[in-house]
Amino acid sequence: METSLNTVYDSVIIHFSGELWLKKLWTRKYYEKRLARNLKQTLKHYNVPYSELVRRHGRFYLKTDSAVEAANKLARVFGISSVSPAAETSSKLDEIIEKSLFLAGILLKAGNTFAVKCKRVGKQGYSSSDVRKLLGQRVLDEFGEKLGLRVDLGNPDVVLGVEVRDNQAFVYSQVIEAVGGMPLGVQPKLVGLFSGGIDSPVGCWLVMKRGSPVVFVYFDNSPFTDETTTQRALNVAEVLFGWAIGFPRKVYVVQHGENLKQIMQTNRKYSCLLCKRMMYRVAERLAEQLRAEGIVTGEAIGEQASQTVTNLRVLNAAVKEYPVHRPLLGFDKQETEAIARKIGTYEVSSKKAGACTAVPYQPSTKAKMEDVLKAEEKLDIEAMVNRSLESIKIVEL
Repeated sequence: METSLNTVYDSVIIHFSGELWLKKLWTRKYYEKRLARNLKQTLKHYNVPYSELVRRHGRFYLKTDSAVEAANKLARVFGISSVSPAAETSSKLDEIIEKSLFLAGILLKAGNTFAVKCKRVGKQGYSSSDVRKLLGQRVLDEFGEKLGLRVDLGNPDVVLGVEVRDNQAFVYSQVIEAVGGMPLGVQPKLVGLFSGGIDSPVGCWLVMKRGSPVVFVYFDNSPFTDETTTQRALNVAEVLFGWAIGFPRKVYVVQHGENLKQIMQTNRKYSCLLCKRMMYRVAERLAEQLRAEGIVTGEAIGEQASQTVTNLRVLNAAVKEYPVHRPLLGFDKQETEAIARKIGTYEVSSKKAGACTAVPYQPSTKAKMEDVLKAEEKLDIEAMVNRSLESIKIVEL
């Protein structure tokens, strides 16, 4: 069917995310300009040819001979609610009917139910209701008896859609649900503490959906972890980069093992908290260097011993100038896993990798700030942060 449809379709109807309409005019124009850039970058990345991308009120219309492929790729661009491969025609009613009947002849099968939908903008001398009634009757006249068709407005097998805009019209059948959100890049970037497990990629993806590019920072804890952990993180990052076409594909790998060795010599009970506080400090310095506006993590209340409400306060205190964003704070594991499956990271994140051997047997779940600060007195914090920053290797994927 797809090959036949590609001979019919020459356009893609791209619906903006509903949130764009909540913005004032100048903000909306900026968002739409960024969205157009992201669409073009995605098409270029996947070598999908097109002749033009036209912005109209609430829509982009893409002209392409690869409409089905283009629609499937663009559905992953943040800021879009849906996409539809379509065939363009004029707004003349007889030409709309002719093009729609041609499409119906490809789509309809014996015993199918169908419905006709129409959206219209401008003055054409007919109403949306006229289009629905006339096209529905013509489909029954042409194919009804031969195929045993029935009209079903509630749950049809095939929808014949018509969108009329001034002197143009587009006929389509499939509406592909897109990701929604805001165009990536309309908000400042954030530094993402990224482990490659299930939670942190989802946390990063959620802020990407809100328009913030993420700088992925991975802390290599070897020799307390092995190369499988690092490789898994890089593989997950590569999946996430598929949601950020046109943005840098870099992972900042921080050598953290030496710091962890020193931490374990101070207070094993607090080793996870001290380790994370050090990570936060490094992330804050990176945010300053990279002109990011904050830090994002995959932490959720009670997910781990270090993520109790009490311990999260202890972690927050390590950061002085930048906010820590936790999109998953109130999520349970099933909710997080559902998003991970949706965005394609779950399978990679679930692959077996070496666990950190520095985790204490009985970690503290209600650490006292004064005890943590006392433990850190034995550490040269500034020297450890500087060593981490100097150790960074940037991996481009």
